[in-house]
Amino acid sequence: MKHSVRPLFAALAALMLGSSLSATAGEAEIRKNLAARIPQFAKIDEVTKAPIPGLYEVRVNGFEIFYTDEQGNYLLQGNLIDVKERRNLTEERIEKLSQVAFDKLPTKDAIKIVRGNGKRRLAVFADPNCGYCKQFERDLTKVDNVTIQLFLYPVLGPDSVVKSRNIWCAKDKAKSWDDWMQRGVAPAAAECDTAALTRNREFGQKYNITGTPTLIFSDGSRTPGAIPAAQVEKQLAALN
Repeated sequence: MKHSVRPLFAALAALMLGSSLSATAGEAEIRKNLAARIPQFAKIDEVTKAPIPGLYEVRVNGFEIFYTDEQGNYLLQGNLIDVKERRNLTEERIEKLSQVAFDKLPTKDAIKIVRGNGKRRLAVFADPNCGYCKQFERDLTKVDNVTIQLFLYPVLGPDSVVKSRNIWCAKDKAKSWDDWMQRGVAPAAAECDTAALTRNREFGQKYNITGTPTLIFSDGSRTPGAIPAAQVEKQLAALN
């Protein structure tokens, strides 16, 4: 901790000193100076004030967070920690940015699976060759009274694309998915319009879905990984 905190404090001190010697620059100057000095910052998504006076948050590529001074002379990369409140402000910011409004999910590109009364809602992005996804699917059968919007998300290679195509083009998509993920019955070869799979990958890239499975709950919160059924149940129950 010593080796990482001291450089951070030194850099912050430099930022605050620089800001005290100059007038408020504003977003335009930050954008201009960073773009001129670092090619990666030619396209900045957003510039906002950070919680520390004289420090600005710079967001690029959707979810990459950096910090700079009022003129874009210094740049910090890393987590901004509120030590008093014991909060990782950078992680909280990224989590907020990555939220997906559930009602805006492109459900026409998903496989709809209804269990019980289907009143609760959950979206899942999964790759058919993902071992953790298979584990999760087996565990998810314990969760009842839920409507699952399953987005095929083939990101693990060409065979994932083939299996996703065959599942998407099957007469009974949900059964084909369950047969493969839970029972190891490979989907039969099939052909159809698979533009939905391309759109799913594009959607995932836009919203920084980098792993499978990724769960999205009805409040827009997301949880990566094969969490246990008990945790899924707990998070669903908290939304009712």
